[in-house]
Amino acid sequence: MNNLPIGVMDSGLGGLSVVRMIQNKLPNESIVFVGDEGHFPYGTKPQAEVRKFVIKISKYLEQRPVKLMVIACNTATAAALPAVKEQLKIPVIGVIHPGAEAAVKTHANVIGVIGTDSTIKDGAYEREIHKIDPTIKVISKATQPLVAIVEHGLTETPEAQQTVNEQLSIFDKNPIDTLILGCTHFPFLEKQIQNKVGKKVTLIDPAKETVLQIQSLLEQNNMLSNEAPTYDLYSTGNKNDLIAGANKWLHDKYTSCTSLKLN
Repeated sequence: MNNLPIGVMDSGLGGLSVVRMIQNKLPNESIVFVGDEGHFPYGTKPQAEVRKFVIKISKYLEQRPVKLMVIACNTATAAALPAVKEQLKIPVIGVIHPGAEAAVKTHANVIGVIGTDSTIKDGAYEREIHKIDPTIKVISKATQPLVAIVEHGLTETPEAQQTVNEQLSIFDKNPIDTLILGCTHFPFLEKQIQNKVGKKVTLIDPAKETVLQIQSLLEQNNMLSNEAPTYDLYSTGNKNDLIAGANKWLHDKYTSCTSLKLN
């Protein structure tokens, strides 16, 4: 047993989709979440800059301490996962490989990927998919405006569906079998995305797949917790934005929400 918390970080509120999934699948696990709203958004920044932010947060989490770290951000995973793994002594899990692996398992001939500008430009999902099966066609589309819809709490509005429809119009003439929600903000728009692409398209939520990998790692290494969990949330920006997101998507299921300044 290991009753230390799981560390989770994201560029903003999107990582709450991973926190929510950990709460559902691993109800005894405590969580320390850092939302880097002070540097949001990551998706339009150079990878070297994002890497610096992620390394700083990862060192903070390791010192807390936590038993493992989840980079609950596709942009941050693409930019920093190897560097963070090299610097930390605890296990570090990103969201890209689990999502790509799950998409390939759907036996799709054509896989769509939506994500931030940075994630799509990096081609991280396409690389991971082709490592597993180079014959699969991948159609990637940067859909950065969807991140703002989530961050601004507009997910259940007509504007949300309109923005999804506009951003995913590429798939009207380029049919896909499976679509990877390649940003942890996007599961909060799952209904609108499914409405746009149709029920025949399988949606892959990397947050869900990542938590299954976390569960497997904890079970195999006898690291599961057997204590009542706590959920401590930190924001490097306006904590009120994080509180609003946690109230909405975690249904008030958190212990504390505090501002965080990292040196």
